[in-house]
Amino acid sequence: MNEEILQNIALIQERINNACKESNRNPNEVKLLLATKTVPAERIKMALQTGHTLIAENKVQELKEKYEALKEIPHTNHFIGHLQTNKIKDLLRHNVTCIQSLDRLDLAEKLHQRLQFENKTIEVLIQVNTSFEESKFGTNPDNAIELIKQVAKFDTLKIKGLMTIGLFSAETEKVRKCFRLLKDIQQQIIALNIPNVEMQELSMGMSGDMETAISEGATIVRVGSAIFGQRIYPDSYYWNENLG
Repeated sequence: MNEEILQNIALIQERINNACKESNRNPNEVKLLLATKTVPAERIKMALQTGHTLIAENKVQELKEKYEALKEIPHTNHFIGHLQTNKIKDLLRHNVTCIQSLDRLDLAEKLHQRLQFENKTIEVLIQVNTSFEESKFGTNPDNAIELIKQVAKFDTLKIKGLMTIGLFSAETEKVRKCFRLLKDIQQQIIALNIPNVEMQELSMGMSGDMETAISEGATIVRVGSAIFGQRIYPDSYYWNENLG
């Protein structure tokens, strides 16, 4: 099993390198994030030994369950799932450095209040629903700039960029539209030069569409099943906030 994970990571890295070559990009500009939902801590440890140390969970519950087993191994933890406000305190207890899924003002307000209380700051990405699907979380693209202006007022939240989940489709050009839209929003925000807002990160692209995402400017690709194997739950399980 160990060998399989190592091989899979090597293959993904090769895909990233090839996609960067195609797009005349430096492979160092694209970080591989290991999406570890439903993956046992032992298997995550194997993956961390490859030197890829950026990992992310979708659920606060899983973050808590694996925390003790992983805390001695150097790694960076992001959160990529839908965050309910009643889970904020738990999340902040477990060394998450970036929340990639900030998508609404009430969540930003509650995060800010808690971070102020704890005298902490945290990095965030604003999640945008670029596929306009009702099943997906993320702010509507038309509201993204206004949301960023509001979130930027909270000095505990360090906006570092944007995140999206592309359309689940075999039609590359339809998926590309989602990533291109995120890039376009990024450029508009950069032009506005909003205080307390950086736009260096575009977290987009997963196992099936990362080449397209890289060609459109992704700086973080989130890969789970292509490294750890197929999961036993359907995607809907991860995006259902009632199960958070």
